[in-house]
Amino acid sequence: MDDGPEWFAPKRFGYGTGLPIAWQGWAVLAAYLALVIGSGALLSKWPLAVFGVAVPATVAFLVVAMKTTRGGWRWRWDKTPRD
Repeated sequence: MDDGPEWFAPKRFGYGTGLPIAWQGWAVLAAYLALVIGSGALLSKWPLAVFGVAVPATVAFLVVAMKTTRGGWRWRWDKTPRD
């Protein structure tokens, strides 16, 4: 990530993002969880409808997280010294 916003911290191990580090990241995470949990509760009689809401919401969340993670997404090994 060069000049863009940094809303999420990178993971110490592995690939992907860690927890949010800015209020915008927490807001995106809260909106995602509210959408997925709310659709599951409101549309519980129609599992395909829940799937139809959850999959695009997850893809959108992952795209936002990928573009706003400090340092981008790549495989990481923890470099902290051991005792």
